[in-house]
Amino acid sequence: MKVVGLISGGKDSIYNLYRCKEEGHEIVCLANLKPKTGTEIDSYMYQSVGHECIEAIAQVMKLPLYRRIIEGGSCQIGENYVIDKNDEVEDLFILLKAVKKAFPDVQGVSVGAIASTYQKTRVENVCERLKMTPLCYLWDENQGELLQEMLNNNIDAITVKIACFGLQHKHIGAHLKDLQPLLINLHEKYGVHICGEGGEYETLVLNCPLFHEALKIKNVETIHCSNFVEFEIK
Repeated sequence: MKVVGLISGGKDSIYNLYRCKEEGHEIVCLANLKPKTGTEIDSYMYQSVGHECIEAIAQVMKLPLYRRIIEGGSCQIGENYVIDKNDEVEDLFILLKAVKKAFPDVQGVSVGAIASTYQKTRVENVCERLKMTPLCYLWDENQGELLQEMLNNNIDAITVKIACFGLQHKHIGAHLKDLQPLLINLHEKYGVHICGEGGEYETLVLNCPLFHEALKIKNVETIHCSNFVEFEIK
């Protein structure tokens, strides 16, 4: 089927899109929700760190990009989502509705959810209303095996945010292939999620088989806060 890729720029959304292509689906466009202020926001649903690179990712993938500013907040945080015009989930509904208008034959939505039932059920809610099919190929996979699979398939990603005991300032900007042994060790010792599903880190994909050329990051600022460190990409 024809598919729109929901992307944050991170490894999960990009790798799920790769899996969509491997399953024989046709990727026709990309979609992204970005913060209003230009900086990271505190969202239950969306990764915003690294959003400055989304347009560049669309360019190296040679695909049209649809974006919307996140207007809503995390209003409905219960297990079951109830439609609320002020919730950030409705921004996703409006975004995908615009994609459907531009590409009426798009049926599938690529979603990089691995373990967050909160995110998955809300995407499913939006897709059901728009009569679209969520494609979550990474869902509930073993995270250690999944990270190895990503690396085996040439997903080159760096950390753009770290917020985890055992990850230090020097690990910001590290390539996942270099960080993998440490992540495995932290998982074995402290139960750290190897793929970062507990918010331990966020990533940006610099190159993968879907890209026609690699991203080149030239200007970044490292922001140090009490409980996390992140890159702000200029």
